[in-house]
Formats: sequence, structure tokens, C-alpha cells
Amino acid sequence: MRDRRSPPRALLFDVQGTATDFYSTVRDEAQRIAGDRFPDVDTDGFVEAWRAGYTAALQPTTRAGWVSVRAVYRRVLDRIVEQYGLGQLTTADRDELTQAWEKLKAWPDVLPALTRLKRRFTVATLSNADVAAVVNLSKHAGLQWDAVFTAEMARAFKPDPAVYHMAATYLGAPLAEIMMVASHKYDLRAAARLGCQSAFVARPLELGVGGAVDIAYDEEFDINASDFIDLADQLGC
Repeated sequence: MRDRRSPPRALLFDVQGTATDFYSTVRDEAQRIAGDRFPDVDTDGFVEAWRAGYTAALQPTTRAGWVSVRAVYRRVLDRIVEQYGLGQLTTADRDELTQAWEKLKAWPDVLPALTRLKRRFTVATLSNADVAAVVNLSKHAGLQWDAVFTAEMARAFKPDPAVYHMAATYLGAPLAEIMMVASHKYDLRAAARLGCQSAFVARPLELGVGGAVDIAYDEEFDINASDFIDLADQLGC
């Protein structure tokens, strides 16, 4: 942990992976929708490939080439179904499976910690997902944010600086008084380069049991936390 700066006024949270468990949610939906017809499918590998394809698809996107995240997930799904023996999924099946990304379960520590954090800080999302998707999954998971900001509002994806500047503008706060909270170090580093404070939250099960996830604490971040409750403790909530 670095020497602590003045406390932030607002906390911006990454959502998929940091606040919610996308891996088990999407895997369970895949098993529910396809399991009876395709019992031998490697659903763990399927979810990993789907997420990896989504992440790769965001990299070259620019403001001029904006596309919704919902469309990205669907496009990647259509590309990998044959690889995993799911090519016979119907259009309705694929639509329903894509909706799983908007029904993510919160990690167990998130709701009680957000209640504590909201008493002292403005808490908001800063997600690469679409606004509608974050609203839907927040309602589904019971996540009570003060505000919802997403990359869609900046027409650019994190780690593009425009996304962080957009959130700061809406919050009416300088970047130095905002803390980015994420389990993904690229996100924190991008925010920190602009002057934001940073809080790393380790999510060892983000990619399931045995998944290759970087959970090592790093002194470059203002806070390193084991979960949101630990984050609230360290922020004095």
C-alpha cells in the first residue's frame, strides 16, 4: 500500500468480476439452457472462451466504431458455439444465454460492504458494459449504487482515458478525489495515470476454481483488499 492520500469523495466500481461473479452465473445458465441436450460440453472452458473473446473484441474499438457490449457478447457467442459443440443452439437459446450477462450474482461481501461505504462516499459504477445491462444486473443483484456510469456514455471502453474523465465530469469531482475500485490491474493503472486513487480487490474465484487470476497485492495501488468488506474497513467505514 502506498502512503495514504486524502480520503476520496467518490468510489467508482468495476462491475463484472469485481462486484459480480460472472463466471459461475454464466456457467450455470449455460448448463441450464444446454445441459440436457449437450451433457458433455465443457461449460467452464466455454465461459472462459466467451469472456476472453469479449475482452479481445473491445481492444480495437474506438468512438467512431462504437458497438454495444450486448452485441459484442452475442457476436463472440456465435463464433465459439461450434468449437464447444453447441452449434445447434437456437436463436432463442442464444438470446437467452446472452442475457445471462445481465443477471450476474453479486459476490457475498458486496451488498453489506456497499451499505457501509454509501454512508461516507458516493458509490457508482464504471463498467465497460452498456448502461441498460448495468441497470438490469444491479436490480437483479440488489446493488444499490448512487449512480451508474458506463463506457457507453463516453463511447469508448476502459482503459481509454475518456471513460474516467466522463465519470469525473458527471461526479463534479477532480480525478484526485475519486478512487477506482477493481479486481483488474489494467483498469486501476489507467485510472491512476490520470490521477485517480486506486483500490485493488482480489477475486481469486473470478475465473472459477483454479482459474488463472492475478490476485497479488501491489504497492503501486493506494489500497489492496481481500474483498469489499476489507475495503470498507480500510476506508474507515
